[in-house]
Amino acid sequence: MNVKPDFSKNANQATTAPAFLSVWDMHAYYGESYIVQGVNFNVHEGEILALLGRNGAGKTSTLRSIARTGSPLVTHGEIWLDHQPLHKMTSYEAAQAGLGLVPEDRRIIPGLTVEENLQLAQIAPPIGWSLERLYELFPRLGERRKQEGVTLSGGEQQMLAIARALARDIKVLLLDEPYEGLAPVIVDEIEKTLIHIKEQGMTTIIVEQNAVRALELADRAVILDTGTIVFDGSAADVLGNAELRAEYLAI
Repeated sequence: MNVKPDFSKNANQATTAPAFLSVWDMHAYYGESYIVQGVNFNVHEGEILALLGRNGAGKTSTLRSIARTGSPLVTHGEIWLDHQPLHKMTSYEAAQAGLGLVPEDRRIIPGLTVEENLQLAQIAPPIGWSLERLYELFPRLGERRKQEGVTLSGGEQQMLAIARALARDIKVLLLDEPYEGLAPVIVDEIEKTLIHIKEQGMTTIIVEQNAVRALELADRAVILDTGTIVFDGSAADVLGNAELRAEYLAI
């Protein structure tokens, strides 16, 4: 008889490092649909965490719940960022507290140039990410600073969406499917950028269907299945566990 593999011993592994972002017993609904079912995990400062799972596992819903977008509706649980209670905040307040969500559709503002998209998001005066520093990070954006943002290529729009989040001097970058529809060479370029900002202390959560690429980038991985966590551990452990990958990631 085939027995479903049990990876629960890996879930929510304790660590001695202090958590920078903590999600505790979070539950969220879309209408009557129970999407996020008691999720718990920590993210440490300067870490890249891959939030993975099959389609419908609850990855994007978990990311949006952390960002306090209002959809899905969080009904229970706590979310803490650097000792600040995000679960008591609106999405606007959570953004002010240091969350930067880059949604799957990027949401570049029509009618505005690259530079105007960045200026609209930038705090005044900029503390960490001036326009000059953002253009150093994304040279293509500097070359196209006067071009309307929505006329950029898909990869360039993704760069703009990430740069726009950084312009607010955020503490945590939340990326929802950043590689979707992009050529591998552009994915390589974006990954190099994410590694660069990690080296400067940025904390990142990435939701990505290209699980192998995300795992190769990440320090740790949390795997969701039908709204619950089935694995919380190192990304290397997932890459080295064919049974786990086949069961929950179909790779």
